[in-house]
Amino acid sequence: MIPRFKPSLGAKEFLKIFKPNKNAVSDFEKAFAKDFNSVDAVAFPYGRSAQWAFFKALKIENSEIIMPAYTCSVVAHSISLSGNKPRFVDINLDDFNMNLEILKKTINKKTKAIIATHTFGYPQNIDELEEIVKNAEDKFGKKIWLIQDCCHAFGAEYKGRMIGTSGDVALYAFNISKTMNSIFGGMLTFQSQELADKIRLWRDTNFKKSSIFKSIKRRLYLLAVYFAFNKYIYGITLWIQNNTSLIDVFTKAYHLDDRIHFPKDYLEKMSNIEAAIGLVQLKKYPKIIEYRRKMAKIYDKDLTKENWKLPPIIEGATYSHYAVQVPNKNEVMKKYIKKGIQLGEVIEYSIPDLECYKNIGDNCPNSRKASQTTINFSVTKSK
Repeated sequence: MIPRFKPSLGAKEFLKIFKPNKNAVSDFEKAFAKDFNSVDAVAFPYGRSAQWAFFKALKIENSEIIMPAYTCSVVAHSISLSGNKPRFVDINLDDFNMNLEILKKTINKKTKAIIATHTFGYPQNIDELEEIVKNAEDKFGKKIWLIQDCCHAFGAEYKGRMIGTSGDVALYAFNISKTMNSIFGGMLTFQSQELADKIRLWRDTNFKKSSIFKSIKRRLYLLAVYFAFNKYIYGITLWIQNNTSLIDVFTKAYHLDDRIHFPKDYLEKMSNIEAAIGLVQLKKYPKIIEYRRKMAKIYDKDLTKENWKLPPIIEGATYSHYAVQVPNKNEVMKKYIKKGIQLGEVIEYSIPDLECYKNIGDNCPNSRKASQTTINFSVTKSK
């Protein structure tokens, strides 16, 4: 069985669980900032913890934070748990990114920040986005923070410029479904040293040292991932996931999409084990992206015979997922599973349609349609 994705983990990452560098977190921050053209980077236990901490450190509360409706629900959860209100903007079905014309109409005097997600590694129009933010700041006479959500788009480029290098801050996450992973973890990158220092000080004051128990859990999680994603036994893994609760602790504990919550250890700092694995992944990353772009070109050619809407061909895209819109999603997935190929459903919902966010009242039909029709083909190595 070929899984819908497979973390790019090898022997070097495996060895790090036995003897991680005691300074791995700070080394990872420095290396990450350098590779992603930032003046500094600050590590967190999760991407959602990083986003939440940014709002708390800057005392952003009782405000509206604008975000796309079609993205991971934890983005909205972080906003809600920071004492703010998420506002949802519908997407373009061509590239799955936030519709900037709707964004203009959604910004108001209560808006304090905008989260721009480069969905599936397809770059958002940064030039237009920055102009919208500037015009809104002039109109309302206040600072509006621009946060680039790069969790799907490590190293993606827009007109030759790496995304995440403009705006106020960029957000990255490293769980196993991400292009680059360190089991779990998150990172904020900055173009302002003053802002980075402020966020790091707040983190160090409010986050606890990573516990021994957490380090043990991370080791066990990594070992489980090594075995679970082997293509020869992945069919068994999938059966266990679908028919029992034996591995719910690995597959569901962190992704309760319809309930506003955080993991219990969201205030524990990134562990040295995670950072050590991240350092190994950082060196492999250019080849990971090269392979994904190669696979995308193969799919662009091979799937043209199908009556499907293929993803856009955008220069600089990194393809966290090769996302295809089909009229009969369940039938297509069943067809491929019979061939021993699992297709994925990355985002199975439109966030404003979730029970916990229906009271917001933002109607996003394109986001809803994408959640009902989008599948993804694997762009990761199955061996």
